[in-house]
Amino acid sequence: MLQQVTVRTNDARRLKPLLESAIKREAKLLDHAIQRTRQALEPYETRYSMTSDDFERKFKAGEIEETLDNLDWWMEVEALRHLEAQRQSLKEARLD
Repeated sequence: MLQQVTVRTNDARRLKPLLESAIKREAKLLDHAIQRTRQALEPYETRYSMTSDDFERKFKAGEIEETLDNLDWWMEVEALRHLEAQRQSLKEARLD
C-alpha cells in the first residue's frame, strides 16, 4: 500500500537533495549492517549444518529446542529481517 509522508519547508529546492542524500547514506549503512549480520549467522549455519532460513522455519514451528545458542541465533535472524525491511522501505522511497 502506497503511503505518503509530508515534509513542509520554505525551500524545497534545497531540502530535496539533502533528503535524497540522507536516504542513500542510510541505505548504505543498512547494507553494511546486513552484511555484518549475515557474517554473524555463518558460524551457526556451519555448526548446525542448516541455513538460517531453515532454522527460522523450524524454530517458529517449535521443531527446535530453545537453548541459549538457538535463542542467540534467533535474535540474529530477527535482526537481519528487521534490517532488510528497513532497507526495502528506503529503496522504495520516492521524493517528488
